[in-house]
Amino acid sequence: MAKPGTTPKIVTKKHIARLERERQQVRLIRAIAIGGIVAVVLLLGYGYLNLNVFQLREPAAEVNGEVIMTGDWQERVRFQRANLLRQLNLYQFYQQNFGMDTSQQQQEISLYLQSPETLGQQVLDQMIDEAFIRQEAEKRGITVSEAEIQKEIQNEYGFFPDGTPSPTVTPTEFLTPTLSPEQLTIYPATSTPTEAPTSTVAPTNTPDRSVTQTPTATSAPPTPTFVPELPTATATPFTEEGFKEQYSTTLDEFKSYNVSEATLRSVYENRLLRAKLLEELAKDVPRTEEQVWARHILVEDERALGIVRSLLVSGRDFAEVAKKYSKDTGSGAAGGDLGWAPRSKYVTEFADAAFSQEIGEIGEPVKSEFGYHIIQVIDRQERPLDASGYDQKREAALTDWLTQTRADATEAGTLITYETWKAIVPTEPAALIQQPQ
Repeated sequence: MAKPGTTPKIVTKKHIARLERERQQVRLIRAIAIGGIVAVVLLLGYGYLNLNVFQLREPAAEVNGEVIMTGDWQERVRFQRANLLRQLNLYQFYQQNFGMDTSQQQQEISLYLQSPETLGQQVLDQMIDEAFIRQEAEKRGITVSEAEIQKEIQNEYGFFPDGTPSPTVTPTEFLTPTLSPEQLTIYPATSTPTEAPTSTVAPTNTPDRSVTQTPTATSAPPTPTFVPELPTATATPFTEEGFKEQYSTTLDEFKSYNVSEATLRSVYENRLLRAKLLEELAKDVPRTEEQVWARHILVEDERALGIVRSLLVSGRDFAEVAKKYSKDTGSGAAGGDLGWAPRSKYVTEFADAAFSQEIGEIGEPVKSEFGYHIIQVIDRQERPLDASGYDQKREAALTDWLTQTRADATEAGTLITYETWKAIVPTEPAALIQQPQ
């Protein structure tokens, strides 16, 4: 019943139809808004899942059926970045506190940190090599136990529960022949290099780039060892408590970079497997190699070459001519003497001549990128490798094996690398977390 004094509202069919249309429009707008919100949420959720789940489960490479997951590779990249930053901080410390000029090393590491794709490729190559090593180790029955991994970690931190190991060196027995009268004529006995056994068989004078072999590939920034360095040095051995505390600190730091303990321990496991496989592959590496004892005179052009050759032909002493005319000032001061050295120490042109000339002969001039060499060979013989040389030969055995294995797998189609990782190379950590004092 209408209130007194009011006119009853007449509801027509037209009015009802208009109200219904308005309600339908409101429902449609609400549905569109909700649908938009749901779509945004789904897109954000998919983006999150794609970045944090799906992409991490995609393969970065496959090695003979073994998949290297993108997530594992990303952890190793972050691990590598942390180690590079440690090295950078160490070089900065040396420069600031000891006045050492480490600016070149700092620049190289900084450039490397600013090249995510280069760093990502290096880490992927490292993980591919590790996969080849694991597979070969399994074929040969080579294993690494958890106890060995733990001991390796303890050793890395200077904690030796069974006592500090004492390194022993087994010298290679080697008898050096006495120089013949002919060789003594070529070169005075008082100038004969110290004979074996010695700690080194390298030339005693400072190597000169004009004869010393140098890598042909473009030098890369230093590659840090895949193990965590201690934040601070210690002058005394760790106690068990000290080791556990330091190791726990390291784990906490790496976890803050999204690097798990499992990844950290896998680094040590791979290092141990590599060392064991190297022992197997290098069993037959000889402990001696052919070396040459030579002297040379280096000149820049044909004019100087003519002067030097005429002096030698006229009977002038080789050493005196070398001191006066050789542009290799390192050996020139010693009469051109280069001491004993293997072929690998010399540039190709020089090595080919020195290892083929007759002893005592002053050979025909040899041209290299550095100028003209006049070479005289004093002696050639098999000589023992020093510790560094022997280690290089052993490493070469593993490197050659890896190179051939990679080539075989590539040809067979069992080594597959993907390009998707290039868009998701981690760029963190950008700086190390400062540890509390």
